Amino acid sequence: MDARPEDAGPSGTMVVVVGPSGAGKDTLMAYAARHFAGNERVVFTRRVITRDEAAGGEDHDAVSEEMFETLEKTGRFAVSWSAHGLRYGIPIETKAAVDRGRLVVANGSRSALSRFKAVYPSLFVINVTASTDVLAARLAARGRETKAEILRRLERSSLTVTGDYRVITIDNSDSVETAGHLMVEALHSCMPASR
Repeated sequence: MDARPEDAGPSGTMVVVVGPSGAGKDTLMAYAARHFAGNERVVFTRRVITRDEAAGGEDHDAVSEEMFETLEKTGRFAVSWSAHGLRYGIPIETKAAVDRGRLVVANGSRSALSRFKAVYPSLFVINVTASTDVLAARLAARGRETKAEILRRLERSSLTVTGDYRVITIDNSDSVETAGHLMVEALHSCMPASR
């Protein structure tokens, strides 16, 4: 980890987990969710995505383009953005949870961090990375892309977060247990002070 957050204060905190495809964001979030199961102060939110539920990947709420438009227009998202031909939304309820002093964890995108920062005053970014060889192997194992597509994806991927954000970086090149422990430790360090 390369940053140690300061005391988050009495209000809640939003933690956005970002990183390139294949870095293992979903795996580490699931590991942390098991660790914090039963802890009412920690909320793991599901994204709303215009992607079929059967497509694999993260546990999400799948909606059509039309439904996403309706949800967005009626203020049901705290943050929404588009990437890789899909649309993503973070439910508005997360803002109320943060206002009540909760630690809310969301799978995000580096391209949307400025939108998160505008909504959540206390924001931390957990940047999950892995070595290029590990990323390539994981992407190949998914079987969704050709080798050429994987190489192009990795060429345009950055492993860093730029901008004025409080960032904790976790290298997930090793075992899930090693990186999962670091994820849990990072979330404990972002925990809002008890009221």
